[in-house]
Parts: sequence; structure tokens; C-alpha cells
Amino acid sequence: MLTAVTCATRDLAPGDRLAAWQRALSRTFVDVEVGVDHDRPWAGTLTAERLGGLQIATEEFGPGAILRGARTVAADPRTHILVRRQLDGTALLLQDGRTAELTPGRLAFHDARRPFRIVLPARQRARVLMVPRALLRLEERQLQALTATVVDGADGGAAALLLPLLDGLVDEVLRAGAPRREQLARTVPELLATLALERIGGRPESALWERITASVEARLGEPGLAPQDIADQHAISLRYLHRLFQRHGTTMGAWVRARRLAAARAELAAPGAARRPIAAVAARWGFGSASHFSRAFRETYGTSPAQWRRAAAAGE
Repeated sequence: MLTAVTCATRDLAPGDRLAAWQRALSRTFVDVEVGVDHDRPWAGTLTAERLGGLQIATEEFGPGAILRGARTVAADPRTHILVRRQLDGTALLLQDGRTAELTPGRLAFHDARRPFRIVLPARQRARVLMVPRALLRLEERQLQALTATVVDGADGGAAALLLPLLDGLVDEVLRAGAPRREQLARTVPELLATLALERIGGRPESALWERITASVEARLGEPGLAPQDIADQHAISLRYLHRLFQRHGTTMGAWVRARRLAAARAELAAPGAARRPIAAVAARWGFGSASHFSRAFRETYGTSPAQWRRAAAAGE
């Protein structure tokens, strides 16, 4: 379920605001230090909601700076990846020798495992997503090439499609009721990984294809498995899903059918298969009826499931 965290400096006594704001940011994200110019008025408002491994936060703060130094990194074991999507105003994100200038609509990744600095020249607002690094399934060299680089839909490419999709998906996570909320939240890291690979030239479509086929393989036993379910799971349009399969010379329906038949064929040839009813094997691999399974099996392999099982048992 969602857990909400909220902090607003306006609700605090002036002398308590800076320390409270630093505690709120450190508790919500990772340990950081906050700097402000005491001669200039500043304010901070933070709302955050956690759902499993995903955290969605909206931060309004500035002018000021947020620093995660080397000593803080060493003392704080959290190694999450943070993704800053600028909504209003400007932010400068510095990490790994690079500086990303974030204006409304731009996005950048930063890694809690290494020092970073965020400079806020004036009051601004950003949405910050935080995920465990393992969920992005990126190599360390890829993450180090990614940090403090700007992802901007104005440049065209996949980002022009994926950034609005990310915004809509996160909004829907916050609106939806359980359990749909949990399902949607699981797709956010998938979409972030695709954006990351697009930014560093890591063949995002190839990685997406691998993730989609792996997830379909894991769900072969679901009789009602539908393309729209898979498209929703991976936060892509149904049209784009069909296009991916077309580029691999097939359709999702044909691909699923072939994988189900191959899995059933392997099970029927396994030791002890003679004791398993053919209808049970068919049902295990998502076939709604034994007769449909038998017809499809014969069309594909030129023999019936029963004949194939007997031949496999005899070692033919």
C-alpha cells in the first residue's frame, strides 16, 4: 500500500526550518546536507508516497543546494537510483564530472552510491522517483555513463514518446486503487530502464524485447493472456507491442502459441510423463481445451501428443 510522507517548512518555527528540511530530505531519499543563503527567503515543501520498491515524491525548494558528499555516501548504505523530472524552475544536477541543466520537461538520473550536488538558483518544483538500482537492470558502467545527462523529449527519438508516457503512468499509479496500483508501479522501473538505455545508446528496443519475451514466458500458463495485458505491464502502447513482434517476423499470438507448444512437448517427453493426463499438460501451458491442444500439436509437429509421448518413452 502507499505510505505518504509530507513536510512543509512554512508550518515550522523559523529557527527549526533548515534542520527539519534536511531531515525530511534525508529520510525520504538518502542522507544529504542542505545549504541555503540565510539572507534570501527560501521555502520547502515535500510530499512522498512509497509503493513497494518505488517512491514517488514532489519537491518544492529553493533557492538553495542539496549535497551528498563522500563521507555521507560512506555512512549511508542506501544505493538507490533517483530520477529528477523538472516541473517548474531550474535545477543544476552535478555528478561524475557532468552537469545537467534541468528546465521544465527535462529529466536526469543520479546515483546515491556516489557523491552528487543539486543547485537550485530559485524556488523550483520537481518530481523525484527513487528505485532500487537492481530494478533498472543496468550494468554499473551504464549507470556511470548515464548520471547527470539530460533526457529531453524535445530532442525527438524515443524520449519524445516515453517521457509523456512516464508522466501519465506515474499519475495513474497515484490515482489507481489496489491491486492495479501495484501492477502499474512495477512497470515504472521498466520504463525508466528503457529511457536510460535510449539516453546512453544502449539499444533500448532490444532490451525491451528481451524483457517482454521473458515476462510472456513466465505467464504462458495463463489461458487469458492477452496482448493488452503485456502492453500495460511494460508501459507501452498495444500498437507498439504488435510492431515489436512484427519486427521479429511474428505476432504475439503466434509466438505464445509456439512457446506453449514447445513447453508442452518438452513436458510430454520428460521422465514420468506417461502418468500425466494430456489434458492436464495442455491446461498447464495455457490451452483452454485438450482438443484444441491436440489439433495445434499435430499441425506443428505432425503427430499427436499421445504418439509423441509414446515415442519419447520408447526412446525413438
